[in-house]
Amino acid sequence: MTPQYSTVQQARQDLGRRLREIRKDSGLTARALALRAGWHESKCSRIEHGRTPPSDADLRAWTLHCAAEDQLADLIATARGIEGTYVEWRRLERAGLKRAQESASPLFERTRRFRSYSSWLMPGPFQTASYTRAVLRGTARRRGLSEDVEDAVAVRMQRQRVLYEGAHRFAVLIEESALRKSVGGADVMHGQLDRLYGADARQLIAAAATALG
Repeated sequence: MTPQYSTVQQARQDLGRRLREIRKDSGLTARALALRAGWHESKCSRIEHGRTPPSDADLRAWTLHCAAEDQLADLIATARGIEGTYVEWRRLERAGLKRAQESASPLFERTRRFRSYSSWLMPGPFQTASYTRAVLRGTARRRGLSEDVEDAVAVRMQRQRVLYEGAHRFAVLIEESALRKSVGGADVMHGQLDRLYGADARQLIAAAATALG
């Protein structure tokens, strides 16, 4: 997963949580809201979990039936911003995986406090080259992207210098499912888990501690 897609998906989930809170504050169940809006009963769940981006019409119906029309303009602006980011990410991705990886590098350099949660993949800054290669090859195959995987891997590995350089702080939560998910085969996973559990992980922690002073 590229950083841009991760950001888009997180933003969709955040918007979904906001809409869920609006619905709950109104006293409506998801089924009741869907019934009032004339939707299939699963639509509310898909929107609230970030799986389906809401349209302007969806947001109008949501705020109308939840008596939250004062929030409509902000919700529409937020949703359009998210989808605009997604369109830009797709444009970059079509230009090649290397270009998509390079586009995130300035953000990594500027960021001082990193917070990462992952339920199914290792976070990019902590991936081994082999793990990243397996992830990006899968992305290229699924989406028919240009074959510049090795160049993209090199960019991501270079970006990992933020672990050792500068005053960066990291808070990382990785679910067990991400540790158990096989990416690239047994050898790749062995190397990845060794990085997390072995000497390399201790080096990362020591480097972060040194950077923080």
